[in-house]
Parts: sequence; C-alpha cells; structure tokens
Amino acid sequence: MYICICEQVTDREIKAAINEGASSLRDLRNELGIAKECGQCGHCAKAMLKEHADHNRSERPPLPKQAPSCGSTDLFPLFGHAILASD
Repeated sequence: MYICICEQVTDREIKAAINEGASSLRDLRNELGIAKECGQCGHCAKAMLKEHADHNRSERPPLPKQAPSCGSTDLFPLFGHAILASD
C-alpha cells in the first residue's frame, strides 16, 4: 500500500528501511524522501516506527529490577565475593 503518494513510497519500502536501521522520521525522509512535500504520510510513518520499537522492546529480556549503584566500591557486585574468595 502506498504511504507517501508524493514520492510513491510503499509500506514495504518503509518497513525495509526501518529493518535496515532507520529509527526516526528524519532517517526515513533522508533515505526515502517521505514527508518532504505535503507531510500527510508522516503520521503513518511515525506509527510504523513506534510499532517497530514497541515490538523490539517486547522481545528484549527484562532489565534487572535494581542495577548496582554507580558509586559502589565493589567492582564486581555479582561475582566479587567468588573472585576474592579464590585469591
């Protein structure tokens, strides 16, 4: 389906660009020329970018609930005791 009528860009072309690393409307504009003329395709392109980001976010493993403190003096907060015990 055509998303950008002005530049004759399809949803497949936009999806391919996103899969190849385009992560913003600016990236899509630079690569495919969308949203340069009337701008009506911008909303749809942004929705496609968001959908891709949401999909990728749901595939990643969850982050730990609490990360080690940056001010910690323990250089190996998870394995430090085991390493020190082996010395």
